[in-house]
Amino acid sequence: MRLLIVEDEEDLANAIKKGLQKEGFAVDVAFDGLEGDRLTEIYSYDLVLLDLNLPEINGLKLLQHIRKRSSQTRVLILTARTEIEDRIHGLNMGADDYLGKPFHFGELKARIRALLRRDISIGTPVLSYGPVELNTVTMTVTCGGHLLSLTRKELAILHYFLSHPDRVISSEELLEHVWDQNADLFSNAVRVHITSLRNKVKPFLPEVNLLETVPGIGYRLNRQLKEYAAP
Repeated sequence: MRLLIVEDEEDLANAIKKGLQKEGFAVDVAFDGLEGDRLTEIYSYDLVLLDLNLPEINGLKLLQHIRKRSSQTRVLILTARTEIEDRIHGLNMGADDYLGKPFHFGELKARIRALLRRDISIGTPVLSYGPVELNTVTMTVTCGGHLLSLTRKELAILHYFLSHPDRVISSEELLEHVWDQNADLFSNAVRVHITSLRNKVKPFLPEVNLLETVPGIGYRLNRQLKEYAAP
């Protein structure tokens, strides 16, 4: 999942970015509202962490712009304004959640996970497709009950596919949601990570490829997984 942090306290923004990258998220940062507005117009983010007291364009104005462009992007307000009126105003303007500063990173992480799970129709922290299961709380993956050792990027890719089952997903869409703005659009990074993910699952799915290639379009979870009985 791809996140944007819009926060003018650079040390705080960079600390949050570092922590979330360790959790497997692709993270971009903007240090003022104008840059945040530019990035949200160019890229499609799954969630935006938004401070209210921003230079150039304030947080509430930026929230209005985000909501005009998309009703799907989750917005979590991070601010020192803790008065109930400020919270109500932010939520009424379209924010999905509100976290006052200072905050514990563990709570921030839990809030982010909870907001992202709202897009999952099954309403459970466990995403599954056939014998493959991903626990979105512990961020662990099993295949037929066997625990898999995945890199953060492989985990993020699998998370995205499991969140969009039966959809064909292009390399461009994966770059948009799983990599940050520094990704090289002309590299073979997607293909390399897809191949690695397939190979790690293969010992537990010897007869079925985890992700099938749809020529000229992209990849999707192999529909045979729904009927597959792991050995």
